[in-house]
Amino acid sequence: MRSHPHLFEISAWPWLERLSRAEHRDVTLATVPDRYWDRVAADGFDAVFLMGVWRRSPTGRAIARSERSLVAAYDRVLPEWTEADIPGSPYSVQAYEPDERMGGWDGLATARRELGRRAISLILDFVTNHTGFDHPWVTEYPERYVTGSDEDRRIAPADFRSFEVRGRSIHIACARDPYFPPWTDVAQLNYFNPDTRAAVRAALREIAAHCDGVRCDMAMLVLNDVFERTWRRLLRDNWPRLSSEFWPEATRAVPELLYLAEVYWELEGRLLDQGFTFAYDKRLLDGLHASSRAANVRDLLAADSPPQNRLARFLENHDEPRSATALAGYLPAAASLLLSLPGMRFVFDGQLEGRRINVPVQMGRWPEEAPDEAVRRLYDRVLAFARTEVLHDGEWSLLTVSSAGDRSFHDIIAYRWRSSRALAVIVVNLGAGAAQAHLAVGGDLFPGAAFDFDDGLTGASYRWTREPLLERGLYVRLEAGHAHLFSVRPVDEAGDRGARDGR
Repeated sequence: MRSHPHLFEISAWPWLERLSRAEHRDVTLATVPDRYWDRVAADGFDAVFLMGVWRRSPTGRAIARSERSLVAAYDRVLPEWTEADIPGSPYSVQAYEPDERMGGWDGLATARRELGRRAISLILDFVTNHTGFDHPWVTEYPERYVTGSDEDRRIAPADFRSFEVRGRSIHIACARDPYFPPWTDVAQLNYFNPDTRAAVRAALREIAAHCDGVRCDMAMLVLNDVFERTWRRLLRDNWPRLSSEFWPEATRAVPELLYLAEVYWELEGRLLDQGFTFAYDKRLLDGLHASSRAANVRDLLAADSPPQNRLARFLENHDEPRSATALAGYLPAAASLLLSLPGMRFVFDGQLEGRRINVPVQMGRWPEEAPDEAVRRLYDRVLAFARTEVLHDGEWSLLTVSSAGDRSFHDIIAYRWRSSRALAVIVVNLGAGAAQAHLAVGGDLFPGAAFDFDDGLTGASYRWTREPLLERGLYVRLEAGHAHLFSVRPVDEAGDRGARDGR
């Protein structure tokens, strides 16, 4: 896999439904036509995250089909939905076995083989914090879960599901993020029980036989201090805090995998230190949505920790609003950042076509949306630029941005990639209006008297002589939300192509 890999998340169940309608037959992972995998390869992706391949909990499915807030979301997204369209949450897992809809183990093996033929790695879900309530452990090993007393359940009955196990009533806690209400379709695992940890590591080893990496759902929830704060009220003194963390043990147990952490609350660095290859960079997305987006994004990119090259950048995923809507006025700039920053570049199913409807993960069928050709053309250009070698084997650095006569330069963010053979300069305007600036590129120039700055986003080319680039820097002017993706070449190498003189 290349440095700074491109990851494509496919929402497996809805994707197979779309392919089935297009092919007029039932398509599983075992029977995906080659041209669909070929398109993923042609777009330059290094890895595919097949989200939601594992067997979903029937209990979770029943909850998904009846919970009032979810039903309201289905009505809004797909008014003609039926129960068959709601297979339940992919994060309410009954077993780490491919769901029948995927085509079973043969389907998963075929998908991995087809991706491997195209030099694409396969990433699968690993849900460590919880299981479905009908997972075999619930009745076989209830001590692997957080449980409450009769009084706990009386005070908060919606926070538990009760079972008769070995002749006694067990109240298993619904899993939760400590800042939100419990997830009613999943059972909370007890990470202060060493047996739970051993069982989860064993499950990881089994998954590892079928993929090249794992995306670890809500990975920070099993950190000792987070788990302590969330669950000590129910654990009481029965389960003392363990001295070691779970993740170093897990990642060392299966070191050959790529580990991607879904993580929030500025805990990225801790999980990277515990063995993860990449960690979610939610702060970049939040920065792009903030009113002072340029300042926020600049501060994030200037930080030394966590390492920029180990962050997974995204504009959307199955938990986030669609970027074609949420970032509509800034999509050229945002897409250019996403696919040219160091780290993992993470794209979601439908993003390249400009889908605008955010669909709950419990749904197995998405509404029809016509592709947005302008968005697709934008991503085609940005992906072509991002495939260049210098954006994978070069050295990345922020560029100094200075005034070109007014204060609008504060809205400009610029950086470069440089190798021994190539130079690329990326410029974005994250402000609310047009902005201009000078960029300090002189120290990165190759030998030569003049240089062509070829913009991969617009096709325009600008010629500059060395002297003004050294004295003042590269002058740029961009409308709000726009970007330049420059490949920089000495003129004597590129030839005289009639580029506009930028002196």
